[in-house]
Amino acid sequence: MTTPPAEQAPLRLLLIDNYDSFTYNLVQYFGELGADLTVWRNDAFTLDDVRALNPDAIVVSPGPCTPTEAGLSVPVIRELGPEYPLLGVCLGHQSIGQAYGAQVTRAARPVHGKTSPVRHDGQGLFAGLPDGVQVTRYHSLIVKDLPPELQATAWTDDPDEVIVMALRHREHPVFGVQFHPESIETPTGMSMLANFLAEVRAFRAAGTA
Repeated sequence: MTTPPAEQAPLRLLLIDNYDSFTYNLVQYFGELGADLTVWRNDAFTLDDVRALNPDAIVVSPGPCTPTEAGLSVPVIRELGPEYPLLGVCLGHQSIGQAYGAQVTRAARPVHGKTSPVRHDGQGLFAGLPDGVQVTRYHSLIVKDLPPELQATAWTDDPDEVIVMALRHREHPVFGVQFHPESIETPTGMSMLANFLAEVRAFRAAGTA
């Protein structure tokens, strides 16, 4: 008689709240995926607090401001990205770009509450998902001119320019999405977040091997 495998312990996520209404949609989605979440406002902690908490991963939420105004979001990414898997959503994505030296600039056409199809590389957050998935967008800023450390993993074709819709760090498990996977209008959003949790588990397993 074989012994069934032990249940995996829930992943512990720190979610940095950039004072955004979408934050608790992310809490709900990750909770439905079995994660335990701690939510801290972007100006209510220190980097030492994060290390003391020692989460399995960090999520940087959307927000109504720029990366420069997003509290400790950029320092967390810059300093802790090599230590902790990290997902940045919308403003979090832009904060990843700024942390590593990409250009964060105004889009030719701001987009709020629109869905767009994205082309993607089929890896990481997009593993197992069809090309051309629809995603929900609320943003005036975009990330462009990526540094060598970052690679684009998804794009959409706006009338005036091709927009980087997702990126990742080439060495560390740091991922950004310009769109909102936690929106009901992003049908595969839950799968993307599940893929992030799979990346977190793989990173943790490699660290204990």
